[in-house]
Amino acid sequence: MLNGYGSTIVDGAWLTLLLALTSMAVAILLGLLGAAFRLSPIKWLALLGDAYATVIRGIPDLVLILLIFYGGQDIVNRVAPMLGYEDYIEIDAFAAGVGTLGFIFGAYLSETFRGAFMAIPKGQGEAGAAYGMSGVQVFFRILVPQMIRFAIPGFTNNWLVLTKATALISVVGLQDMMFKAKSAADATREPFTFYLAVAALYLVLTSVSLLALRFLEKRYSVGVKAAEL
Repeated sequence: MLNGYGSTIVDGAWLTLLLALTSMAVAILLGLLGAAFRLSPIKWLALLGDAYATVIRGIPDLVLILLIFYGGQDIVNRVAPMLGYEDYIEIDAFAAGVGTLGFIFGAYLSETFRGAFMAIPKGQGEAGAAYGMSGVQVFFRILVPQMIRFAIPGFTNNWLVLTKATALISVVGLQDMMFKAKSAADATREPFTFYLAVAALYLVLTSVSLLALRFLEKRYSVGVKAAEL
């Protein structure tokens, strides 16, 4: 199958999935932090959160990937000798991909999470405080569970876009399925065959993800629509 390159591309697909999942975990953490900053009553924190979301969403993903990978590597190797480390430091392509995609989509998720938190009636948090809950307890026991329901549609869109954006990391040498498809296409001179196979794998991945997230959205909406009616 695929001139003997099928297993190689499947191996790359697993790396692509791991990259997407790990990057999304980083993005969720940064998104929550960014949303907390943007909703903070402390002005400089709110400005910092807004700047993060605005700047990162305004720069193309590929430019950021190249800037962080090559620029970051240059900075690290300039700083290392000052700290007494003379050997050349090469940034791992997978780590760079996770950090870059997580950083980029953390900005997008900060907007998703901010909107979800703002959709929760203020009385919910006030009721928790009236029962004697601490701010942390109110956040995790009352606000976060309700925020998830509001955030799932936006989260779904971001996950689908992030999954497709993993293909860009191949430009810095990560041997994901896009990288391996290009190598196979160059070796066999059959680019259509291998890029079509990669397109099919991405379609399978995003379709399964969409079904799973729609199921999750329905689970979180159980009883809500009935109550609203």
